[in-house]
Amino acid sequence: MTLFDERERAFENLFAHEEGLRFRALARRSQLFGRWAAEQLGLRGSECQAYVRSFVDGAVRSESDEVLIERVRRDLAACDDQVSDERIRSALVWATTEAMRQVRTEARAPVT
Repeated sequence: MTLFDERERAFENLFAHEEGLRFRALARRSQLFGRWAAEQLGLRGSECQAYVRSFVDGAVRSESDEVLIERVRRDLAACDDQVSDERIRSALVWATTEAMRQVRTEARAPVT
């Protein structure tokens, strides 16, 4: 294997690793945001779990931030819970930041 082949393989591995981290952060973000929305809706138990799972499924389908925000807005409005768009967007920003922090921490943790 030539030096060029080794470098190419290293870059491919790095790309695959970074994409995996990005996907895990996106899924975690959706989970955290879904959990926040479920709390606002007063969902508990299996209802809460199913609601949060639907957000994670949305991450797999690559739903945009606007789709998630609109979904939460509609769900809250259906329950007569008037939460501002700014608060919903702030929750999504928090979920994004927290998800990235968690995934980075997990990536650095030694495997046991």
